[in-house]
Amino acid sequence: MRLLKADEFSSVFSLRCSSSNDFFQVLGRPNGLDHARLGLVVGKKTDKRAVGRNYIKRTVRETFRLNANKVSGIDLVVRARRPFGRKEGAAAREALISLLGKIHKCRK
Repeated sequence: MRLLKADEFSSVFSLRCSSSNDFFQVLGRPNGLDHARLGLVVGKKTDKRAVGRNYIKRTVRETFRLNANKVSGIDLVVRARRPFGRKEGAAAREALISLLGKIHKCRK
């Protein structure tokens, strides 16, 4: 359920439907499968400390796992735009869920 190879990422970047907010940018592309796949981009520019970047990745993966049924058949790349910690975690999860709903509409 993950995008791992560079070609998988580049195909989403080139043939994409995009939606974004303060926390994330979500790119999507139909994959022809019955399940969604997730790729993450959390760079050092987002948060210099690995602890912060890992927290962001864990939060995105868990939110995707709990809401994967809403976005079946799509390859997603989630790019973190700004860091967030435990205090803003709930707001970031809600923002990601709303973006997953928007990206699902442009699945065609």
